[in-house]
Amino acid sequence: MKLYHHPLSGHSHRARLFLSLIGQPVELVEVDLSKRAHKEPAFLKLNPFGQLPVLEDGDLAVPDSNAILVYLSKKFGKTDWLPETPAEAAAVQRWLSVAAGDLAAGPAAARLITVFAAPLDRDTVVSRAHVVLKRIDDALSGRTWIAADHPTVADVALYSYTARAPEGFVDLSDYANVRQWLARVEALPGFVEFQRTPVGLAA
Repeated sequence: MKLYHHPLSGHSHRARLFLSLIGQPVELVEVDLSKRAHKEPAFLKLNPFGQLPVLEDGDLAVPDSNAILVYLSKKFGKTDWLPETPAEAAAVQRWLSVAAGDLAAGPAAARLITVFAAPLDRDTVVSRAHVVLKRIDDALSGRTWIAADHPTVADVALYSYTARAPEGFVDLSDYANVRQWLARVEALPGFVEFQRTPVGLAA
């Protein structure tokens, strides 16, 4: 297996983290975003959308971080990480949608401004970030994990950009449940850290 990634990409970290949590060896192939290698024809054959990460498993290319989480769970029979009961499967899918939607438009977008100089409006995306973080914080009230009574791919999908939200000037100090949950994820066997960047509130 190969994982095409970039160390500062939260989507890439999401896939790399899950591979490590399930103890699955993988060859890491760093894609140079600064040289726009993700838009070159060779990479576009793997993912026509020109986005990271991509998991290559033999002749199969699996683009999209959340799709990679689902693929790996199914391939290796990780029904603890991707539950199959209707209620739990729906709960996981709900939070995968949040990771792909509100989290991407909030904390991830705010970080894009500071780390990759994305031409976005900081006030707008920081405001969005606090809305989704408050919802995650509320959802974690009285529970240990976001979608089940044990960690699932939903926790993995939410972790990276939530953990590095301060790099986009998004303060986590008001979200005690979120901060405690981040610590629980970081204590999981096989956890690998998302590379830090000294920008935003982390500067």
